[in-house]
Amino acid sequence: MDVPLDVIKIISSYVTKHRMKLLDWISIDDITFRNLSVNPNAIDILKQHPEKITMENMAYHNTNPEALELLDEDYDDIYWWLSPNPNAIYMLEANLDKVNWVELSKNKNAIHILESNPDKIDWPSLSINPNGIHLLENNIDKIDWLMLSRNINAIHILEANQDKIVWKWLSSNYNAVHLMEKNKDKIHWSSASENKNAIHLLEQNFDKIHWDYLSLNPNGIHLLEKYKSKIYWPWFSANPSIFEPDIKLINENISIKAIKLDRILN
Repeated sequence: MDVPLDVIKIISSYVTKHRMKLLDWISIDDITFRNLSVNPNAIDILKQHPEKITMENMAYHNTNPEALELLDEDYDDIYWWLSPNPNAIYMLEANLDKVNWVELSKNKNAIHILESNPDKIDWPSLSINPNGIHLLENNIDKIDWLMLSRNINAIHILEANQDKIVWKWLSSNYNAVHLMEKNKDKIHWSSASENKNAIHLLEQNFDKIHWDYLSLNPNGIHLLEKYKSKIYWPWFSANPSIFEPDIKLINENISIKAIKLDRILN
């Protein structure tokens, strides 16, 4: 078989993991590792510094599937902490006696488990679950409207019940920006500052930005780079946009895989 090297490199690019690095203007010395543990783009750095991982933060918040490989399954209450993690569903299913049902009710991949255990559903937590909408629509009286106001898939319910909206929490809902635009006097600017789809509103109301919350906003990087002195570094460390693809390393890995694949195919 004579497969052209260019084709082999294309194939290799699909099987090479995208490695990430900190943006050039960010120093690792400014990073708070406790909060870095929740950052889905921080896996490469965390692998280099496993002693700095905060296990409960990673288990509870980190949505990168690779994060599960770094967890210590013998860590105390690991399944309690993993309960809201959508990537851990296979681990949770095998350890239902150890899960936290309040947190599991938030897990978007746990709906089938919750439907099989309706008596264990925590309805306030389910109210924020984006995949629990059909259950909530059938149990309107059990909805927690504060939590629902944050639910990205509940906009139609909220639009039909605007008197029940909790605007502080709706202001962080990235699918609710059209409601915020129509009710600017009700916006809570701290919550809006972390809303990734509200950047235009923040730029139009610059004096109302809460920079600690903006430090969490993945679409606020251009503002944070311009006003570095306003960054709140502990929360900024959790922002996935502080990383970018490590193109040099990725290309090196593609070349290595291509050489190995070329030897196999040709």
